[in-house]
Amino acid sequence: MIDKTWESAASAVADIPDGASLAVGGFGLSGNPMSLIEAVHERGVRELAIVSNNCGVDDWGLGILLKDRRIRKMTSSYVGENKEFERQFLSGELELELTPQGTLAEKLRAGGSGIAAFYTQTGVGTQVAEGGLPRRYDGAGGVAVASPAKDVRSFAPDGIPREYVLEEAIVTDYALVHALRGDRHGNLVFRKAARNFNPLAAMAGRVCIVQVEELVEPGEIDPDTVHLPGVYVHRIVEVGSAIEKRIERRTVAVDGEGN
Repeated sequence: MIDKTWESAASAVADIPDGASLAVGGFGLSGNPMSLIEAVHERGVRELAIVSNNCGVDDWGLGILLKDRRIRKMTSSYVGENKEFERQFLSGELELELTPQGTLAEKLRAGGSGIAAFYTQTGVGTQVAEGGLPRRYDGAGGVAVASPAKDVRSFAPDGIPREYVLEEAIVTDYALVHALRGDRHGNLVFRKAARNFNPLAAMAGRVCIVQVEELVEPGEIDPDTVHLPGVYVHRIVEVGSAIEKRIERRTVAVDGEGN
């Protein structure tokens, strides 16, 4: 039997070195692999290049790594509610490869599927394709590093010629992922919206590390309910269901009793 379980988040991330690239699941604060992120933070590794939809908030999610200057580059589709993310980018302290959200998802999926690159209509006619998007500022309002131009070609899959831009796949050294349930072989089940970028991040990592709320024995998960097969998973840690799950922005009113 292939048992991929590790005793703790700390032991599972212990070999992540300075300068590593990480694909990290989550969307806003939903589905963040927080126990693994905290373990990476505790290790003190620096100069990380992270691929994730966003960078958490100032004191949660990937924001705790950003706050302590552990991240060199972010590849994201949304700066979001993180003021420190915005500040570091505009001051020239952080490199940012801003990527359309669907393109980012497909770049991760392609990387995990052995597809080197693909053409998409998203970004045609903009700086995404033509180049010139700021990736790093110089701290004085100027652009120190800008995105390069990408290959654009015409295709007519439906008989109507249209332009498409070439996007390269993403493969990272490690992936950090959160799932609701997993077995010792690494087969995973995600919960509703917390699935988000987690399966795609898992696919893109050369070494995929997963935290699960519930660890079960092989055979206990109905094969028809598996969202991500264990072939993509290398290490799995049970963190329990009592872990803190924050809400990025509440949209409900408080009643008279404080509920």
